[in-house]
Amino acid sequence: MKFDIELVGKIGSMALVNSQKNDIDYNKFARIGRELKPGIIWVSSGATEIGRLDYMKRMGHELDGDKEENKTDYAAQGQAILMQTYRMFVDSRYNLRQVLVEHQHFNNQEKKEHIRDMLLRSVRQNAIPIINYNDAVSCEENRRMEIASLKKNSEHVAELVDNDETAGLIAGLVKTRVLLILTSVDGIYKNQKDPNTLIEEISGKDIDEVLQNIEYCKTLCHGASRIGAGGAASKLEYIKEPIKNGTLVYIANAEYSIKDILSGASRRTFVGIR
Repeated sequence: MKFDIELVGKIGSMALVNSQKNDIDYNKFARIGRELKPGIIWVSSGATEIGRLDYMKRMGHELDGDKEENKTDYAAQGQAILMQTYRMFVDSRYNLRQVLVEHQHFNNQEKKEHIRDMLLRSVRQNAIPIINYNDAVSCEENRRMEIASLKKNSEHVAELVDNDETAGLIAGLVKTRVLLILTSVDGIYKNQKDPNTLIEEISGKDIDEVLQNIEYCKTLCHGASRIGAGGAASKLEYIKEPIKNGTLVYIANAEYSIKDILSGASRRTFVGIR
């Protein structure tokens, strides 16, 4: 099977900050930056949380306005810092490009093709795209209304409720060989409270069997498992479309290097055909 992109990766907000110091985790950015290269598309959360921390450092307190307005304002402040920090650590020979997306970009065929063409050109142009949801201009009330309207005419609507979904959509759009989901735990567990129950592999002899085993593993997931909550079950749901393209999926702790995760030198959950 032919793949157009080597790897699509995603990292969550809290993996990029040091919660004890209320600051950016520069060590994490440095390690990731050293591993990023053309042929990789990186989906990165973090703008809102980094913007919040930056505002607090400068003003001495958090914003006290409407929750959704605060999210918008923090994201607008954090986007530039997020990209600046990646730029500090990515090899200077490579071009770095910010791509901000919203749900409508994946519910319109022309917009999807436009994004796909741009992402594929990045490989030829020695560039690494850094993708994030555009929280700075997104209005939650309007987003819900637009999605509700789309669902009247289609069963399959991209909502982009979190960047796990964004990564899954991008992985399916560009047909990547590998999809890497970095999180705060080592992978998918039978019992999230017991680290000894890590599911190291969800596989099968063909795509249908892999999808059946994904559905079974979803039944084991508890806690923040609803779609959009960033839990284990939602991650498993979002990887199903890339799996249908033959993509290999790894769900792992952001504390590990990409190299160690892919080689099996670290704990992780592998999903795909064996």
